[in-house]
Amino acid sequence: MIAEQILRYIFQYRRLLSDTEACAKEPCSMCLAPHIPKIQSFIEHNEPIHFILPAFPAKSPNPQKVLGPMPDMGERVALQFLQNLCNQISKVYPPGAKITICSDGRVFTDLVAITDENVSLYRQGIERLLNEINADRIDTFCLENVFSRMSFDEMRKTLIKQYSQPIESIQERVNSEDKHRQFFNGIYHLLFDDYLVLYPDKPRNQVEVECNVRAYEVIQRSNAWTKLVGQHFPQSLRLSIHPQHYHSDKIGIHMIKTSDQWGTPWHNAPVFNGKEFLLMKRRHIEDIGASLVWHDGYPSHYILSKQVSQALVTIDSKK
Repeated sequence: MIAEQILRYIFQYRRLLSDTEACAKEPCSMCLAPHIPKIQSFIEHNEPIHFILPAFPAKSPNPQKVLGPMPDMGERVALQFLQNLCNQISKVYPPGAKITICSDGRVFTDLVAITDENVSLYRQGIERLLNEINADRIDTFCLENVFSRMSFDEMRKTLIKQYSQPIESIQERVNSEDKHRQFFNGIYHLLFDDYLVLYPDKPRNQVEVECNVRAYEVIQRSNAWTKLVGQHFPQSLRLSIHPQHYHSDKIGIHMIKTSDQWGTPWHNAPVFNGKEFLLMKRRHIEDIGASLVWHDGYPSHYILSKQVSQALVTIDSKK
C-alpha cells in the first residue's frame, strides 16, 4: 500500500513526546489511522500529497540561544530536509509531495518579545534560502495572506476574535490531560528562558508569573492559527515542529538533529561536528570553544574542533 509506505517513511523522522512505548519503534494502526485516508485521497486523484507545517516564525530574541535575527545554516539544513523529503516521496509516488510552511511569527510577536520588523526580515531571509536551494516543492503562507489590509496588531486581534478558544478551556485541558500539560510546560520553559535574559532586572517570581500567563496565550493563538490554517487547507496533512503523542492527528517531525526534543533552528544555533549539523544553545556552543563561520555578512554556524567533536562523541556513547 503506497499510502502506508509513504507514511512510514515520514515516521522515521517523527518527533514524539515520549519514546518509551512500542509505538515509538513500530507505529501501530492507531498511529497511522489519522493520516492514511488523507494520503490515499491525494493518491486517488493523482495529486501531490500536500503537507502544512506551522513553522519558521522568527529567531528567538535571546542572544544566548541564537546567532541573531536572520536565518542561518540551521534554517538552510531544515529547509533542505523538507525539500528532500518531498523528493524521496516522488520516488515511490511520481506526483510526489508539497509542503506549505505556514509561518506563524506574526501571530506571537507581542507575546515572545520579537518585533514585527524582525519577523519581516526573517521571512525575507527564508524566501532567499528557498530560492538558493531550488525548493520547488515548498511554498509559504502567513497571516498577511488572510488579513492583507490590516495593521499587524489588527491581524492578531482579528485572529483571536474569530478563531480562538477561551483561556479557561485551555487551562482546564492543561490541568486534566497529560499531553496538554506537557505542551504547556514546553512553551512555558521556552518563554521563561528568554524572559530571564531579556529582563534581568525583573524578580524571578515575577517572570514566572508573566510567563505562565503568556504560555496560555501562546497556546490560545497557536490553536487559533491551527484552526485558520485548517480552514484554508482542509485536506492537507498536518506536520508539527513540536513533539506529539503517538496517535495525534499532527505528525511531529525532526528536520535537523537537536540536543533536546523541543529544539528548532529559531531557538538554537547550528554547529557542525565534523559529520553533521546539530542544534544547540549558542552559549553552550561557545562554552566548548567552537569557531564561528560567517556567510554573506551574517553569522552562519559554528564548527567544532576535531578534539572537541571526539570528546562529545565519547560522552554520547556513554549515555
